[in-house]
Amino acid sequence: MTPLVDAETARVLADPQRLLSVLDFAGVAVFAATGALAAAREKHDLVTFAFFAAITGVGGGTMRDLLLGLPVFWVQDWRYVGVCIAASVAIWMIGRRDWRFRALLWLDAIGLGAYGVLGAAKAEAVGAAPLICIVMGALTACFGGVVRDLLAGQPSILLRREITVSAALLAATVYVVLRAEALGMTHLSPWPAAIVAAVCGFGLRAGALQWGWSLPGFPDRPRKAG
Repeated sequence: MTPLVDAETARVLADPQRLLSVLDFAGVAVFAATGALAAAREKHDLVTFAFFAAITGVGGGTMRDLLLGLPVFWVQDWRYVGVCIAASVAIWMIGRRDWRFRALLWLDAIGLGAYGVLGAAKAEAVGAAPLICIVMGALTACFGGVVRDLLAGQPSILLRREITVSAALLAATVYVVLRAEALGMTHLSPWPAAIVAAVCGFGLRAGALQWGWSLPGFPDRPRKAG
């Protein structure tokens, strides 16, 4: 029976470093687009577009690398900044469209899933504990968005009850669980685990956008009469 993929393709798909590289570029591109869209909402110039795109695209990964004691990824490879600039130019060229700001929300949802997995995978690659991998996944996915919102004068994603950070936490947690050897099961290879985890994170955020899901707030204590 002919295998579905050849040995070389299988080796590439099972390579954690290849996974990290693909997810890194995809996540930077998506978050850079959300940064440029935030600049568009405020009607900024092209230079500010590029700045918003860059700070959003690489912000979370920068904080992750600094905390893990790793070389900052975009300093080592100029293509990441190039992706941010390309995303900002693309958003500028699209111009004013009625669907543009709705697209920001959905791109953010994709980024939360992809970058939640990426942060967890990169922490796993340097031997971090499972809980730290999950924290790094959430930080990677959310920190750039926090900075973007502050610069744009919008309420931070951390101060909204809608599901955002939770989606990144879910993606990172699912990835860590699927990669762990527990309950007598063999862990999944990086690509299948990443795909399943990213889809879970995106699905949770998509449900929040589509049906208004949110986490319950802290309840007020009823006051005693008298």
